[in-house]
Amino acid sequence: MMVKLTIPEEELMMPGHVGCLGCGATLAMRYTLKALGKRTIISVPACCWAVMPGVYPYMCLDIPMLYTAFEVTGASISGIRAALTAKGIDDITVVGWAGDGGTADIGIQALSGAVERGTDVMYIMYDNEAYMNTGIQRSSATPIGAWTTTTPVGTTQDWKRMPKKNMVDIMVAHKIPYTATMSVGYPEDMIKKLKKAKGIKGPKFIHIFAPCPTGWRLAPDKTIEIAKMATACGAFPLYEVENGVYKISRKPKELEPILPYLKMQGRFRHLPEDALDDIQTRVTKEWKQLLRLEEFTAGNE
Repeated sequence: MMVKLTIPEEELMMPGHVGCLGCGATLAMRYTLKALGKRTIISVPACCWAVMPGVYPYMCLDIPMLYTAFEVTGASISGIRAALTAKGIDDITVVGWAGDGGTADIGIQALSGAVERGTDVMYIMYDNEAYMNTGIQRSSATPIGAWTTTTPVGTTQDWKRMPKKNMVDIMVAHKIPYTATMSVGYPEDMIKKLKKAKGIKGPKFIHIFAPCPTGWRLAPDKTIEIAKMATACGAFPLYEVENGVYKISRKPKELEPILPYLKMQGRFRHLPEDALDDIQTRVTKEWKQLLRLEEFTAGNE
């Protein structure tokens, strides 16, 4: 029986990256380039992926790549798009590729400006839930309860106290035509959504869940397993929002308990039972809110 391939065979990420063992961000890049193809230009600020391509003159990406400052990815891709338009080139996908710190924190102003102007670009946030490249510091995308080097635990009990910033909802508030969540645990879903986004004119925002074994205190061979668990328990649901209409991509009949997901990661092992119960309550509430959003906006199609 012939099996239809849903993931393109072409490889635009060559061997030789210098990422950590089990790095989810390397898979995120690999699948993204498979979906978008060679007619892609990518702009990368300070982040893990500013290091992982390799040491000059070597680079593991077979597409044009521009390094830029931490806070200006949105401005950088706006400039690239303007230059291509001035030259009459309209068949190149311009991508901003930044981590959660460079997106939700340091880069949010330039991102907001780019999407508010309606710039025809794709901004991708690969989310490993902390500033991993500079030593595992807390970002606003770090989940509640997590240990980082700037949210120490032990006797201080100073773990991350604030909930994870919802970048998709922030982008929906900008009224952009398309935004979606994706996970390296589900590459077929990634490819499908990225190809869809590529065909949409205007600003697109993509949020990719990319586990970091080093920063999460997770065994390197558990990257895909933990990514799938995050979706199954509701910690990272997969959905898209097209012109304000929410559509959940993977909808389990019932969420798995979040405790096994948390217990697999050393960054949560300090949490007392009441904190674990609170996280479960929050995740369940947010999942029900997402279900209601899907139902409410379905009438706007």
